[in-house]
Amino acid sequence: MQDIDIIVKADNVLTMDKHFTAFNKGAIAVHKGSILAVGNAGDIMRKYTSGLVIGGNGFVAFPGLVNTHSHSPMVYFRGLADDLPLKEWLEEHIWPAEKKWLSPAFVADASELAFLEMLKSGITSCNDMYFYGDELAAAAKRIGIRAVIGAGILDFPTSTAQNAAEYLEKAEAFISRWKDDRLVTPCIAPHSAYACSPETLQKAKALSEKHSVRLHIHLSETEWEVGELMALYQSRPVNFLDSIGLFDESVTAAHCIWVEDEEIEIMAKRGVNVSHCMESNLKLASGFAPVASMLAQGIRVTFGTDGAASNNDLNILSEMSTTAKVHKALSKDPTILSARRVMLMATRWGAEAIGLGDVTGSIEMGKAADIVLADVRKPHLSPMYDPYSSIVYSMSAADVDSVIVDGKLVLNRRTLTTGDEQAILNRASDWGHRIAKKSG
Repeated sequence: MQDIDIIVKADNVLTMDKHFTAFNKGAIAVHKGSILAVGNAGDIMRKYTSGLVIGGNGFVAFPGLVNTHSHSPMVYFRGLADDLPLKEWLEEHIWPAEKKWLSPAFVADASELAFLEMLKSGITSCNDMYFYGDELAAAAKRIGIRAVIGAGILDFPTSTAQNAAEYLEKAEAFISRWKDDRLVTPCIAPHSAYACSPETLQKAKALSEKHSVRLHIHLSETEWEVGELMALYQSRPVNFLDSIGLFDESVTAAHCIWVEDEEIEIMAKRGVNVSHCMESNLKLASGFAPVASMLAQGIRVTFGTDGAASNNDLNILSEMSTTAKVHKALSKDPTILSARRVMLMATRWGAEAIGLGDVTGSIEMGKAADIVLADVRKPHLSPMYDPYSSIVYSMSAADVDSVIVDGKLVLNRRTLTTGDEQAILNRASDWGHRIAKKSG
Protein backbone atom coordinates (compact mmCIF):
# COMPACT_ATOMS: atom_id res chain seq x y z
CA MET A 1 0.00 0.00 0.00
CA GLN A 2 1.23 3.47 -0.90
CA ASP A 3 1.21 6.08 1.87
CA ILE A 4 -0.24 9.33 0.51
CA ASP A 5 -1.23 12.79 1.73
CA ILE A 6 -5.04 12.64 1.82
CA ILE A 7 -7.86 10.23 1.09
CA VAL A 8 -11.29 11.75 0.47
CA LYS A 9 -14.31 9.46 0.93
CA ALA A 10 -17.93 10.23 0.07
CA ASP A 11 -21.28 8.61 -0.59
CA ASN A 12 -21.11 10.26 -4.01
CA VAL A 13 -18.01 11.39 -5.90
CA LEU A 14 -18.95 13.48 -8.94
CA THR A 15 -15.88 13.71 -11.19
CA MET A 16 -17.41 16.07 -13.81
CA ASP A 17 -15.19 14.50 -16.44
CA LYS A 18 -16.35 14.30 -20.06
CA HIS A 19 -18.41 11.22 -19.30
CA PHE A 20 -19.92 12.58 -16.06
CA THR A 21 -18.39 9.60 -14.27
CA ALA A 22 -19.67 9.28 -10.70
CA PHE A 23 -18.89 6.83 -7.93
CA ASN A 24 -21.30 5.67 -5.26
CA LYS A 25 -19.33 5.04 -2.06
CA GLY A 26 -16.32 6.55 -3.79
CA ALA A 27 -12.91 7.87 -2.80
CA ILE A 28 -10.15 10.11 -4.12
CA ALA A 29 -6.42 9.58 -3.54
CA VAL A 30 -4.49 12.85 -3.22
CA HIS A 31 -0.70 13.15 -3.14
CA LYS A 32 1.81 15.96 -3.78
CA GLY A 33 -0.90 18.33 -4.98
CA SER A 34 -2.44 16.01 -7.54
CA ILE A 35 -5.11 13.37 -7.88
CA LEU A 36 -3.50 9.93 -7.95
CA ALA A 37 -6.71 7.99 -8.40
CA VAL A 38 -10.48 8.19 -8.10
CA GLY A 39 -12.83 5.23 -7.86
CA ASN A 40 -14.73 2.97 -5.53
CA ALA A 41 -13.76 3.46 -1.90
CA GLY A 42 -12.91 -0.21 -1.43
CA ASP A 43 -10.46 -0.19 -4.34
CA ILE A 44 -8.82 3.07 -3.22
CA MET A 45 -8.46 1.90 0.39
CA ARG A 46 -6.81 -1.35 -0.73
CA LYS A 47 -4.17 0.55 -2.72
CA TYR A 48 -3.51 3.59 -0.53
CA THR A 49 -3.17 4.54 3.09
CA SER A 50 -3.03 7.99 4.66
CA GLY A 51 -2.85 9.63 8.04
CA LEU A 52 -5.53 12.05 6.83
CA VAL A 53 -8.82 10.50 5.71
CA ILE A 54 -11.72 12.94 5.43
CA GLY A 55 -15.41 12.59 4.62
CA GLY A 56 -17.20 9.27 4.52
CA ASN A 57 -20.87 8.49 4.96
CA GLY A 58 -23.11 11.53 4.60
CA PHE A 59 -20.78 13.46 2.31
CA VAL A 60 -20.64 14.31 -1.39
CA ALA A 61 -17.40 15.27 -3.19
CA PHE A 62 -17.15 17.31 -6.38
CA PRO A 63 -14.59 19.50 -8.17
CA GLY A 64 -13.91 22.94 -6.75
CA LEU A 65 -16.26 25.57 -8.14
CA VAL A 66 -14.86 28.22 -10.50
CA ASN A 67 -15.76 31.91 -10.23
CA THR A 68 -15.01 33.28 -13.71
CA HIS A 69 -15.59 36.97 -12.96
CA SER A 70 -14.81 38.66 -9.66
CA HIS A 71 -13.46 41.89 -8.22
CA SER A 72 -12.31 40.44 -4.92
CA PRO A 73 -11.17 43.60 -3.06
CA MET A 74 -14.58 45.19 -3.61
CA VAL A 75 -15.81 42.99 -0.77
CA TYR A 76 -14.96 45.92 1.52
CA PHE A 77 -17.60 48.00 -0.33
CA ARG A 78 -20.34 45.40 0.28
CA GLY A 79 -23.53 47.32 1.06
CA LEU A 80 -21.89 50.72 0.67
CA ALA A 81 -24.25 51.71 -2.15
CA ASP A 82 -27.27 49.59 -2.98
CA ASP A 83 -30.49 49.82 -4.99
CA LEU A 84 -29.03 52.00 -7.75
CA PRO A 85 -28.61 51.73 -11.55
CA LEU A 86 -25.15 50.49 -12.56
CA LYS A 87 -23.90 53.75 -14.07
CA GLU A 88 -24.94 55.82 -11.03
CA TRP A 89 -23.72 53.12 -8.62
CA LEU A 90 -20.34 52.97 -10.35
CA GLU A 91 -19.64 56.61 -11.17
CA GLU A 92 -21.16 58.33 -8.11
CA HIS A 93 -20.33 55.82 -5.39
CA ILE A 94 -17.90 53.01 -6.22
CA TRP A 95 -15.30 54.89 -8.28
CA PRO A 96 -15.17 57.76 -5.72
CA ALA A 97 -14.78 55.21 -2.92
CA GLU A 98 -11.98 53.49 -4.81
CA LYS A 99 -10.27 56.83 -5.42
CA LYS A 100 -10.37 57.52 -1.69
CA TRP A 101 -9.46 54.09 -0.33
CA LEU A 102 -7.58 52.11 -2.95
CA SER A 103 -4.10 51.18 -1.68
CA PRO A 104 -1.88 48.09 -1.42
CA ALA A 105 -2.96 47.58 2.22
CA PHE A 106 -6.66 47.86 1.32
CA VAL A 107 -6.34 45.32 -1.50
CA ALA A 108 -4.27 42.90 0.59
CA ASP A 109 -6.73 42.88 3.50
CA ALA A 110 -9.91 42.91 1.42
CA SER A 111 -8.66 40.09 -0.79
CA GLU A 112 -8.11 37.82 2.18
CA LEU A 113 -11.72 38.33 3.26
CA ALA A 114 -12.97 37.65 -0.27
CA PHE A 115 -10.91 34.51 -0.68
CA LEU A 116 -12.03 33.24 2.72
CA GLU A 117 -15.65 33.77 1.68
CA MET A 118 -15.07 31.99 -1.62
CA LEU A 119 -13.45 28.95 -0.03
CA LYS A 120 -16.31 28.68 2.46
CA SER A 121 -18.76 28.45 -0.43
CA GLY A 122 -16.73 25.84 -2.33
CA ILE A 123 -14.93 28.11 -4.80
CA THR A 124 -11.36 26.92 -5.40
CA SER A 125 -10.52 29.05 -8.46
CA CYS A 126 -11.39 32.62 -9.39
CA ASN A 127 -10.81 34.92 -12.34
CA ASP A 128 -10.19 38.33 -10.80
CA MET A 129 -9.98 41.79 -12.32
CA TYR A 130 -8.68 44.64 -10.20
CA PHE A 131 -5.69 46.80 -9.29
CA TYR A 132 -2.57 46.18 -7.18
CA GLY A 133 -2.26 42.72 -8.68
CA ASP A 134 0.78 41.79 -6.61
CA GLU A 135 -1.19 42.23 -3.40
CA LEU A 136 -4.08 40.21 -4.82
CA ALA A 137 -1.73 37.45 -5.93
CA ALA A 138 0.10 37.36 -2.61
CA ALA A 139 -3.21 37.13 -0.72
CA ALA A 140 -4.31 34.23 -2.93
CA LYS A 141 -1.06 32.45 -2.11
CA ARG A 142 -1.47 33.08 1.63
CA ILE A 143 -5.05 31.84 1.75
CA GLY A 144 -4.39 29.02 -0.69
CA ILE A 145 -6.92 29.67 -3.46
CA ARG A 146 -6.18 29.24 -7.17
CA ALA A 147 -6.50 32.57 -8.95
CA VAL A 148 -6.19 34.10 -12.38
CA ILE A 149 -5.33 37.70 -11.60
CA GLY A 150 -6.03 40.30 -14.27
CA ALA A 151 -3.96 43.45 -14.42
CA GLY A 152 -6.58 46.21 -14.79
CA ILE A 153 -6.29 48.55 -17.79
CA LEU A 154 -8.08 51.91 -18.17
CA ASP A 155 -7.60 55.13 -20.09
CA PHE A 156 -8.11 57.38 -17.07
CA PRO A 157 -5.94 57.80 -13.97
CA THR A 158 -6.32 55.99 -10.66
CA SER A 159 -3.96 55.57 -7.74
CA THR A 160 -2.23 52.76 -9.65
CA ALA A 161 -1.42 54.53 -12.93
CA GLN A 162 -1.90 57.83 -14.70
CA ASN A 163 -2.59 56.71 -18.27
CA ALA A 164 -3.00 53.68 -20.50
CA ALA A 165 0.72 53.44 -21.25
CA GLU A 166 1.55 53.19 -17.55
CA TYR A 167 -1.18 50.59 -16.93
CA LEU A 168 0.16 48.48 -19.79
CA GLU A 169 3.77 48.81 -18.65
CA LYS A 170 2.84 47.72 -15.12
CA ALA A 171 0.68 44.90 -16.48
CA GLU A 172 3.59 43.47 -18.43
CA ALA A 173 5.84 43.60 -15.38
CA PHE A 174 3.12 41.88 -13.32
CA ILE A 175 2.76 39.11 -15.91
CA SER A 176 6.51 38.52 -15.89
CA ARG A 177 6.60 38.25 -12.09
CA TRP A 178 3.81 35.69 -11.78
CA LYS A 179 3.76 33.70 -15.03
CA ASP A 180 5.41 30.58 -13.54
CA ASP A 181 3.52 30.39 -10.26
CA ARG A 182 1.64 27.21 -9.34
CA LEU A 183 -1.44 28.89 -7.83
CA VAL A 184 -1.50 32.34 -9.46
CA THR A 185 -1.89 32.84 -13.21
CA PRO A 186 -1.58 36.39 -14.57
CA CYS A 187 -3.78 37.78 -17.32
CA ILE A 188 -4.57 41.14 -18.92
CA ALA A 189 -7.85 42.86 -18.02
CA PRO A 190 -8.91 45.94 -20.02
CA HIS A 191 -12.04 47.14 -18.26
CA SER A 192 -14.38 47.58 -21.22
CA ALA A 193 -14.83 49.03 -24.69
CA TYR A 194 -16.12 52.28 -23.16
CA ALA A 195 -13.33 52.73 -20.59
CA CYS A 196 -10.50 51.89 -23.02
CA SER A 197 -9.79 53.37 -26.45
CA PRO A 198 -9.42 51.11 -29.50
CA GLU A 199 -5.66 51.68 -29.35
CA THR A 200 -5.52 50.67 -25.68
CA LEU A 201 -7.60 47.55 -26.33
CA GLN A 202 -5.39 46.51 -29.24
CA LYS A 203 -2.25 47.02 -27.16
CA ALA A 204 -3.77 44.93 -24.37
CA LYS A 205 -4.55 42.19 -26.89
CA ALA A 206 -1.00 42.34 -28.25
CA LEU A 207 0.32 42.00 -24.72
CA SER A 208 -1.84 38.94 -24.08
CA GLU A 209 -0.56 37.34 -27.28
CA LYS A 210 3.07 38.23 -26.55
CA HIS A 211 2.96 36.49 -23.18
CA SER A 212 0.35 33.82 -24.04
CA VAL A 213 -1.98 34.96 -21.27
CA ARG A 214 -5.73 35.34 -21.30
CA LEU A 215 -7.79 38.51 -21.69
CA HIS A 216 -10.66 39.35 -19.32
CA ILE A 217 -13.14 42.16 -20.16
CA HIS A 218 -16.64 43.47 -19.37
CA LEU A 219 -18.95 43.30 -22.37
CA SER A 220 -22.47 44.55 -23.16
CA GLU A 221 -23.50 44.82 -19.53
CA THR A 222 -26.05 47.63 -19.94
CA GLU A 223 -28.19 49.34 -22.55
CA TRP A 224 -26.19 52.48 -21.80
CA GLU A 225 -22.98 50.72 -22.87
CA VAL A 226 -24.52 49.71 -26.20
CA GLY A 227 -25.70 53.27 -26.79
CA GLU A 228 -22.29 54.67 -25.87
CA LEU A 229 -20.51 52.40 -28.36
CA MET A 230 -23.04 53.26 -31.05
CA ALA A 231 -22.38 56.96 -30.42
CA LEU A 232 -18.60 56.56 -30.36
CA TYR A 233 -18.05 54.03 -33.14
CA GLN A 234 -21.43 53.47 -34.82
CA SER A 235 -21.13 49.86 -33.77
CA ARG A 236 -22.50 47.58 -31.09
CA PRO A 237 -19.92 46.34 -28.54
CA VAL A 238 -19.46 42.81 -29.90
CA ASN A 239 -19.14 43.99 -33.50
CA PHE A 240 -16.74 46.72 -32.44
CA LEU A 241 -14.43 44.44 -30.43
CA ASP A 242 -14.46 41.88 -33.22
CA SER A 243 -13.59 44.55 -35.78
CA ILE A 244 -10.43 45.53 -33.90
CA GLY A 245 -9.28 41.92 -33.58
CA LEU A 246 -9.88 41.43 -29.87
CA PHE A 247 -11.90 38.22 -30.00
CA ASP A 248 -10.61 34.66 -29.88
CA GLU A 249 -10.76 31.66 -27.55
CA SER A 250 -8.42 33.34 -25.05
CA VAL A 251 -11.08 35.93 -24.14
CA THR A 252 -13.45 35.70 -21.18
CA ALA A 253 -16.21 38.29 -21.49
CA ALA A 254 -18.27 39.14 -18.42
CA HIS A 255 -22.04 39.79 -18.47
CA CYS A 256 -22.93 39.80 -22.21
CA ILE A 257 -26.52 40.84 -21.51
CA TRP A 258 -27.34 43.15 -24.39
CA VAL A 259 -26.21 40.96 -27.27
CA GLU A 260 -28.27 40.22 -30.37
CA ASP A 261 -28.38 37.02 -32.41
CA GLU A 262 -25.77 38.24 -34.89
CA GLU A 263 -23.42 39.11 -32.02
CA ILE A 264 -23.91 35.70 -30.41
CA GLU A 265 -22.94 34.11 -33.73
CA ILE A 266 -19.75 36.18 -33.81
CA MET A 267 -18.85 35.23 -30.24
CA ALA A 268 -19.48 31.56 -30.98
CA LYS A 269 -17.39 31.68 -34.15
CA ARG A 270 -14.47 33.30 -32.32
CA GLY A 271 -14.66 30.94 -29.33
CA VAL A 272 -15.29 33.70 -26.78
CA ASN A 273 -16.05 32.44 -23.26
CA VAL A 274 -18.86 34.07 -21.28
CA SER A 275 -19.05 34.69 -17.55
CA HIS A 276 -22.69 34.96 -16.58
CA CYS A 277 -23.24 37.06 -13.43
CA MET A 278 -26.93 36.52 -12.82
CA GLU A 279 -27.34 37.84 -9.27
CA SER A 280 -25.34 41.03 -9.84
CA ASN A 281 -27.27 41.63 -13.07
CA LEU A 282 -30.57 41.12 -11.25
CA LYS A 283 -29.65 43.45 -8.39
CA LEU A 284 -28.49 46.24 -10.71
CA ALA A 285 -31.48 45.62 -13.03
CA SER A 286 -29.07 45.36 -15.94
CA GLY A 287 -31.18 42.79 -17.78
CA PHE A 288 -31.12 39.11 -18.68
CA ALA A 289 -28.32 37.59 -20.70
CA PRO A 290 -29.64 35.30 -23.50
CA VAL A 291 -27.94 32.26 -21.99
CA ALA A 292 -30.14 29.70 -23.74
CA SER A 293 -29.27 31.20 -27.14
CA MET A 294 -25.58 31.29 -26.27
CA LEU A 295 -25.57 27.66 -25.23
CA ALA A 296 -27.48 26.70 -28.38
CA GLN A 297 -24.75 28.36 -30.44
CA GLY A 298 -22.05 26.40 -28.61
CA ILE A 299 -20.70 29.20 -26.43
CA ARG A 300 -19.07 28.08 -23.19
CA VAL A 301 -21.14 29.92 -20.56
CA THR A 302 -19.84 29.91 -16.98
CA PHE A 303 -20.62 31.55 -13.65
CA GLY A 304 -19.23 34.72 -12.09
CA THR A 305 -20.22 36.52 -8.94
CA ASP A 306 -19.01 39.97 -10.00
CA GLY A 307 -17.91 42.02 -6.98
CA ALA A 308 -19.52 41.78 -3.57
CA ALA A 309 -20.38 45.49 -3.85
CA SER A 310 -23.04 44.61 -6.41
CA ASN A 311 -24.02 41.02 -5.62
CA ASN A 312 -23.66 41.15 -2.46
CA ASP A 313 -21.89 37.86 -1.85
CA LEU A 314 -19.30 35.61 -3.47
CA ASN A 315 -21.27 32.39 -3.76
CA ILE A 316 -21.36 30.31 -6.92
CA LEU A 317 -23.79 27.82 -5.39
CA SER A 318 -26.47 30.52 -5.18
CA GLU A 319 -25.60 31.70 -8.71
CA MET A 320 -26.17 28.16 -9.96
CA SER A 321 -29.59 27.84 -8.36
CA THR A 322 -30.80 31.31 -9.31
CA THR A 323 -29.56 31.05 -12.88
CA ALA A 324 -31.13 27.67 -13.54
CA LYS A 325 -34.53 28.76 -12.26
CA VAL A 326 -34.62 32.22 -13.86
CA HIS A 327 -33.72 30.93 -17.31
CA LYS A 328 -36.30 28.17 -17.08
CA ALA A 329 -38.90 30.87 -16.44
CA LEU A 330 -37.61 33.19 -19.16
CA SER A 331 -37.58 30.45 -21.78
CA LYS A 332 -40.79 28.84 -20.50
CA ASP A 333 -38.89 25.58 -20.74
CA PRO A 334 -38.16 23.61 -17.52
CA THR A 335 -35.57 21.50 -19.34
CA ILE A 336 -33.30 24.49 -20.04
CA LEU A 337 -30.18 24.42 -17.85
CA SER A 338 -30.46 20.97 -16.33
CA ALA A 339 -28.70 20.37 -13.02
CA ARG A 340 -25.90 18.47 -14.77
CA ARG A 341 -25.39 21.28 -17.29
CA VAL A 342 -25.26 23.82 -14.46
CA MET A 343 -22.67 21.74 -12.58
CA LEU A 344 -20.62 21.53 -15.77
CA MET A 345 -20.75 25.32 -16.18
CA ALA A 346 -19.58 25.78 -12.58
CA THR A 347 -16.69 23.32 -12.74
CA ARG A 348 -15.03 21.97 -15.89
CA TRP A 349 -16.31 24.66 -18.23
CA GLY A 350 -15.37 27.34 -15.72
CA ALA A 351 -11.80 26.05 -15.57
CA GLU A 352 -11.59 25.83 -19.35
CA ALA A 353 -12.93 29.38 -19.74
CA ILE A 354 -10.07 30.84 -17.68
CA GLY A 355 -7.35 28.72 -19.25
CA LEU A 356 -7.07 26.14 -16.46
CA GLY A 357 -8.87 23.22 -18.08
CA ASP A 358 -5.75 21.06 -18.06
CA VAL A 359 -5.18 21.85 -14.38
CA THR A 360 -8.53 21.77 -12.62
CA GLY A 361 -12.31 21.65 -13.11
CA SER A 362 -12.76 17.89 -12.82
CA ILE A 363 -11.64 15.06 -10.56
CA GLU A 364 -9.35 13.08 -12.82
CA MET A 365 -6.01 11.35 -12.40
CA GLY A 366 -3.15 13.79 -12.91
CA LYS A 367 -5.17 16.96 -12.39
CA ALA A 368 -4.62 19.26 -9.43
CA ALA A 369 -6.49 18.14 -6.33
CA ASP A 370 -9.08 20.94 -6.10
CA ILE A 371 -11.94 19.22 -4.29
CA VAL A 372 -15.03 20.22 -2.31
CA LEU A 373 -16.45 17.93 0.36
CA ALA A 374 -20.00 18.84 1.39
CA ASP A 375 -21.96 17.52 4.36
CA VAL A 376 -25.38 16.42 3.14
CA ARG A 377 -26.70 15.25 6.50
CA LYS A 378 -29.07 18.22 6.55
CA PRO A 379 -32.87 18.52 6.46
CA HIS A 380 -32.83 20.52 3.23
CA LEU A 381 -30.66 17.89 1.52
CA SER A 382 -32.62 14.84 2.61
CA PRO A 383 -33.46 12.52 1.02
CA MET A 384 -30.96 12.71 -1.86
CA TYR A 385 -32.09 10.96 -5.04
CA ASP A 386 -29.90 12.87 -7.51
CA PRO A 387 -26.74 14.55 -6.12
CA TYR A 388 -26.51 16.95 -9.07
CA SER A 389 -30.03 18.24 -8.42
CA SER A 390 -29.45 18.44 -4.68
CA ILE A 391 -26.30 20.51 -5.15
CA VAL A 392 -27.85 22.91 -7.68
CA TYR A 393 -31.30 23.38 -6.15
CA SER A 394 -30.82 22.74 -2.43
CA MET A 395 -27.22 23.12 -1.30
CA SER A 396 -26.00 26.27 0.46
CA ALA A 397 -22.54 27.58 1.24
CA ALA A 398 -22.96 26.46 4.86
CA ASP A 399 -23.02 22.84 3.67
CA VAL A 400 -19.41 23.05 2.44
CA ASP A 401 -17.46 21.11 5.07
CA SER A 402 -13.90 20.89 3.74
CA VAL A 403 -11.98 22.20 0.72
CA ILE A 404 -8.74 21.01 -0.84
CA VAL A 405 -6.80 23.27 -3.22
CA ASP A 406 -3.71 21.98 -5.01
CA GLY A 407 -3.65 19.03 -2.64
CA LYS A 408 -3.72 21.13 0.52
CA LEU A 409 -6.58 20.99 3.01
CA VAL A 410 -7.28 24.74 3.21
CA LEU A 411 -10.71 24.45 4.86
CA ASN A 412 -11.14 21.68 7.41
CA ARG A 413 -14.65 21.28 8.86
CA ARG A 414 -15.34 24.92 7.91
CA THR A 415 -12.20 26.14 9.66
CA LEU A 416 -9.54 27.95 7.63
CA THR A 417 -6.18 26.20 8.01
CA THR A 418 -4.07 28.77 6.16
CA GLY A 419 -4.72 31.88 8.21
CA ASP A 420 -6.37 33.46 11.21
CA GLU A 421 -10.03 33.79 10.30
CA GLN A 422 -10.85 36.02 13.26
CA ALA A 423 -8.01 38.38 12.39
CA ILE A 424 -9.33 38.62 8.82
CA LEU A 425 -12.79 39.48 10.15
CA ASN A 426 -11.36 42.00 12.63
CA ARG A 427 -9.48 43.79 9.86
CA ALA A 428 -12.67 43.91 7.79
CA SER A 429 -14.52 45.45 10.71
CA ASP A 430 -11.80 48.05 11.21
CA TRP A 431 -11.82 49.02 7.54
CA GLY A 432 -15.62 49.17 7.58
CA HIS A 433 -15.63 51.60 10.51
CA ARG A 434 -13.10 53.84 8.74
CA ILE A 435 -14.98 53.82 5.44
CA ALA A 436 -18.35 54.45 7.13
CA LYS A 437 -16.94 57.33 9.15
CA LYS A 438 -15.46 59.06 6.09
CA SER A 439 -18.43 58.38 3.80
CA GLY A 440 -21.04 59.52 6.29
